Amino acid sequence: MWDFSVTNAFRLMAATTPFLLFRAMVYFGIAVAYVLATGVGAGVGYGIGGFAGPDDQAGYAIWGGGIGFSLTAGVLYFLREYILYTVKAAHIAVLVEKMDGRPLPEGRGQVAYGASVVRERFAQASVLFAVDQLVKGVIRAITGLVQGILSFLPIPGLDNIARILRAFLNVAVGFIDEVILAHAIRTRSDNAWASAREALVLYGQNHKAMLKNAAFLAVIVYGLSFLVFLVMLAPAAAVVYLMPGAWSAGGMIFALLFAWAVKAALIEPFAITCMMQVFFKVTEGQVPDPAWDAKLEQMSGKFRELKDKAVGAMGGRPAGGQQGPGAAGHEGAL
Repeated sequence: MWDFSVTNAFRLMAATTPFLLFRAMVYFGIAVAYVLATGVGAGVGYGIGGFAGPDDQAGYAIWGGGIGFSLTAGVLYFLREYILYTVKAAHIAVLVEKMDGRPLPEGRGQVAYGASVVRERFAQASVLFAVDQLVKGVIRAITGLVQGILSFLPIPGLDNIARILRAFLNVAVGFIDEVILAHAIRTRSDNAWASAREALVLYGQNHKAMLKNAAFLAVIVYGLSFLVFLVMLAPAAAVVYLMPGAWSAGGMIFALLFAWAVKAALIEPFAITCMMQVFFKVTEGQVPDPAWDAKLEQMSGKFRELKDKAVGAMGGRPAGGQQGPGAAGHEGAL
């Protein structure tokens, strides 16, 4: 049915417990920041509304809470590169070591070690973020190819099915860009652009298996997230009750925030671990197919940009990755 082992995924998750705790601290910290900023904003708005009259205080509280929420969102938008660099990619680095059975260096914590590995592969957070954005663009092009094939099938009512599938695929491929980053770490590549390019070609030539497994995981992840959301409605309602002005919309928003924190801290790492298993399994011993390389270059401007950066990083020479465990036959294939 699927190509990953849930048991192994839980084993790897348990082996990286320090990182899971770090993720929980980061993402629940973000959720709390949203709640506090919204609460302070609602309080300030409620106070200002007192000058306008009791009837207007609730409206001012809603505006104040919205402004506090939006300001927090703006700050976190500028911190997204740092979060990707220090949390997501660093956790992937530790997962790769655990999957390959390599012990971590003595006297170093998982968080510090993962961050050091990411710095070796991606000198700056901006580089990793740029690679990640290009990878997402190429993955969207591959997904679009699958959607495009459906649109040509002469089946009544297929348009509605295609729209549902399109939304579902967009959710499913959200796990894959981090798997592409895992390839760069696993192969010990000194050219992040070339490694991402190689991994995307491997993904393209195995897209059916990857999308099938991503679809199963999307159902699991969002089913679990919905259950967490239902559980979080009660504490979210309690928080809203303490806010001035009966900020009723906050109950739903805060429940979503708390559910997102659980999803980002615990559920998404499970899905990514499963997808890493699938990618390493289906691509084992493969070399990138030149036909898929050409196809991606034709269909995606992001892929062409990635190739240009890969060649540029090698001073104009053809880009190739360094060999690492599980990367036999990859070097120089492109």
